Amino acid sequence: MSDKIGVIGMEVMGKNLARNIAGHGRNPATEGFAVVAYNRTTSKTEEFIKEMAGEPEGRNITMATTIEELVQAVGKTGIYWLMVKALGPNEKDAVDIFIEQLTPLLSPGAIIIDGGNSFFKKTIARGKALEEKGIMYIGTGVSGGEEGALKGPAIMPGGKREAYDRIAPILNAISAKAPQDSEPCVSYIGPHGAGHYVKMVHNGIEYGDMGLIGEAVSIMKALLGWDSPRIGREMAKWNEPGDVLQSYLIQITADGLQQEAKGRALVDYTGDVTRMKGTGLWTCDSANELLVPVPTIYAAVMSRMMSEAKDLRLALQKKITKPSTVHRTKAASLVADIHDALYTAKISSYAQGIALLEKASATYGFGLDIGQIARGWRGGCIIRAQFLDDIAKAYAGKRPENLVAAPLFTKAVNAGLAKLARVTALAHQAGLPVPVMDASLNYLMQLATGVLVGASVNAQQRDYFGAHGYYKIDAKGRLLKTAKGTIREFHTEWMLPNRPEKEITKEGANE
Repeated sequence: MSDKIGVIGMEVMGKNLARNIAGHGRNPATEGFAVVAYNRTTSKTEEFIKEMAGEPEGRNITMATTIEELVQAVGKTGIYWLMVKALGPNEKDAVDIFIEQLTPLLSPGAIIIDGGNSFFKKTIARGKALEEKGIMYIGTGVSGGEEGALKGPAIMPGGKREAYDRIAPILNAISAKAPQDSEPCVSYIGPHGAGHYVKMVHNGIEYGDMGLIGEAVSIMKALLGWDSPRIGREMAKWNEPGDVLQSYLIQITADGLQQEAKGRALVDYTGDVTRMKGTGLWTCDSANELLVPVPTIYAAVMSRMMSEAKDLRLALQKKITKPSTVHRTKAASLVADIHDALYTAKISSYAQGIALLEKASATYGFGLDIGQIARGWRGGCIIRAQFLDDIAKAYAGKRPENLVAAPLFTKAVNAGLAKLARVTALAHQAGLPVPVMDASLNYLMQLATGVLVGASVNAQQRDYFGAHGYYKIDAKGRLLKTAKGTIREFHTEWMLPNRPEKEITKEGANE
């Protein structure tokens, strides 16, 4: 490949990505992946070039001091990779600014890769606008943090297939490789904003994973009386090959719990305020829009919000009396239950995220391949885990109606659901808030309940106070439908004598 790649944005992620690309272009028989680095603040680019002096990758990196100089070096039909900060759905950000600056200088056939966390609907709109000019826009999720950008991230590109095919050799070279089979952790995700959508939901699932692990730690502290290093040593066992919880997040949690500073576990005086950048909230907003329940992600986002109410929590802990019963049990038995409860909750969380991906795929025409997405998450990204290999296999053939319906996961949920219920109950009795585990438990319990009595009461209430109508069920709990498959709807004037339900007629409803 002879393409040069212009990398725009010389903060840590941009510099590491540029170094990664240049490091995979040292084939003496070809021009390789030559990088032209650019930043609005020229001193940052100069600093990066100095850092690369004497490094093998440095031979493939040059710099530009202006956008015009960048385009002259890379070419009017070249590849430009933006690694700049993206803002919210309604805010003009650095991505917009650089697109405005680049577009007049480029010719049809040029490719702009947006590697930040852009909101997917902005990605769709940008892609359409650039396509009218013949410029291809690839909204690309990049996961793995600073280390991933340098050593190999999971990459989720979405946009025109033609553009992906052109940049695929670069992406395959720089991406992480799955430990199971060395397969590149990158594939074509789909058109439009598919790549950024998948990255957004990936981040939402990440919120859930982190929340569940944090709650498991708090349960072990309270119910077992273990200190942080002891819990870290136990969690290190959960990260051993073959364990269903083996994952990057378990690994770094185990490491972090054992980190000491001045004779104390550093995590014990790490402030209990968890901030966030927005992708978890966007995931919840999308789930609301598409009417897909993702309670674990909701709870994880809510917990981060609640963590910021530090002063309020310190004040109210003196006024609210929590339960404080701790049932002592054999440590080995409880630890095993916590392990299995965490795995069961994790299945629930991923089932929710995948359900959202599937609904979005149908709604926006993304054509997502869940199995391929799971394979792409096996290395490089923050949620990389052995568990994802099982998800990929579950979606390799006929798609299950829900992850929990795949035989392997049905078996695991049946084995672990009572343990998850027990662990959350013990946590509540000890006065521990475990909202993320609760949400995972309740999602599974609702899936396992054919007739939700509370929902029937809610439907009655809505029709009582607002004449909103309700559906009816037969003796087996099935909704009454017409011959054409339309759900029949009724209304009753409640508590008035001799007022039977009336079917709300719609076109074809009574046929």
